[in-house]
Amino acid sequence: MDTPKIQVQNPGQRYIRNWIIYSAVDEPEVDRSTWKLNISGLVTEPRSFSYEELKNMDQLKYQCDFNCVTAWSIKDVLWEGPSLRDVILSAKPKDEADWVMFRCAEGYSTPVPLEYAMTENAVIALRINGNELSRSQGFPARPFMPELYGWKSAKWLTEIELISGYKEGYWEKYGYHERGLVENSERYTGNAWKRVKKTVTAMLKA
Repeated sequence: MDTPKIQVQNPGQRYIRNWIIYSAVDEPEVDRSTWKLNISGLVTEPRSFSYEELKNMDQLKYQCDFNCVTAWSIKDVLWEGPSLRDVILSAKPKDEADWVMFRCAEGYSTPVPLEYAMTENAVIALRINGNELSRSQGFPARPFMPELYGWKSAKWLTEIELISGYKEGYWEKYGYHERGLVENSERYTGNAWKRVKKTVTAMLKA
């Protein structure tokens, strides 16, 4: 059976061969035996998942480009992991929840409209191109939503918090767009952003 391929219009992007790995904060070392993914906030039944529990769930598997807001893309990345929608639904979201805030081991955070976290292709990626995520790629887990730029695919994910209304995350405080829709080139709010130091920590083969 052929692996599904998801196509997203990505105006203004250029394809490159190697991943550019940025570090906005730190690259934490995460112990899979103690790591948990918590579903919190505006939910009726808060949940917590171990790495093994996520691995044992039904897995999505498809190819889709990774699009960085800085205008480079990696073509046809193979993404694998449990459905983000299923994980969120397991905690029974409350009606007033309309955004999710992804929170990460090193303190990074980013908000996403709930509707994009609940699409059929939104995934909690545990594997990229057939391999477990490396430390630089955000081991043990990161969300991926094909329609959104890569900074919304938060590495070293530890918490999915359901919230009411938009709140800024790490990059949004510097002018990055609230939603980050690739096909609309939603890179920066008002086409302006505050310059901040962003360290390139690695170049990885795609």
